[in-house]
Amino acid sequence: MIEINWLKQIQEPKYWVLGIASGLIALHLTLTARTNDSDLFGTMLMFWGVVVFLIWERHESLTFESGVFASFFGTSLIALILIKSSSISGYDFFIRATPFLSGISLALLASGTKGLKQYWQELLILGYTAIPPGLIGIFVDVAQITAKFSAFLLHYLGFEVVRKGVFLILEKGSVEVYHGCSGVNAILQLLGLALVFLLMFPTTSGQKILVPIVAILIAFVVNASRVALLAVLVSLSQPEAFKYWHEGSGSVVFSMIAVFIFGLFCWFAILQSEPQNKKKQNC
Repeated sequence: MIEINWLKQIQEPKYWVLGIASGLIALHLTLTARTNDSDLFGTMLMFWGVVVFLIWERHESLTFESGVFASFFGTSLIALILIKSSSISGYDFFIRATPFLSGISLALLASGTKGLKQYWQELLILGYTAIPPGLIGIFVDVAQITAKFSAFLLHYLGFEVVRKGVFLILEKGSVEVYHGCSGVNAILQLLGLALVFLLMFPTTSGQKILVPIVAILIAFVVNASRVALLAVLVSLSQPEAFKYWHEGSGSVVFSMIAVFIFGLFCWFAILQSEPQNKKKQNC
């Protein structure tokens, strides 16, 4: 009897969708790991984890009813993902777009076109991962601003520094603040965390504006501090230390510092005042 019930359960469409979702997530994380970009992998892992958590929290209230067209379109998207994934060996923009495409295909298979609105939060989170870091550089020269702020930090720390464009020139060496070190990736990472936080916790209208702004400022200042440190290491002729803080595990340490500071802000400035906000709403 138990075996019969088990067989009936696995034949339900939602369990098939669950299996397909697990495969797509595993495939995407594998492709992301091959890029050797620890920040990107950590961000994607976090976002997938949040999406899975949100779905699990309300899976009993979701409507699972799809149609022929929706199922065909969802299956076609999955086929596209599988075909494209087979030809990816390193970094490719498709890796950023895959979570959103996977989310759309799974939502269509599970609930059809009419049920897509049930997953707007999850699709918003997965769609955010598709934003390329280079997009911000079109509107704002982040590298130039980072170089100015890093030079400001070095000057007030007592170092003799001259800035020429994106170059920081010290007594015995210089560094160039190119786009990869401008802090765009760190800003996008913390903005993603801010988005997740706002979707998961109740906040006021003012807090919805404040949280993203604070995320941007924290990411920018922490990265500019890292650039200042790299400039000092070059001036001190410390190539091994420079390599560690620039390309090695040291770069991840600064990302963790930024996330930790942002977490402290959210905890003390937002979550600690949550009970008071609820009392005001109840009144």
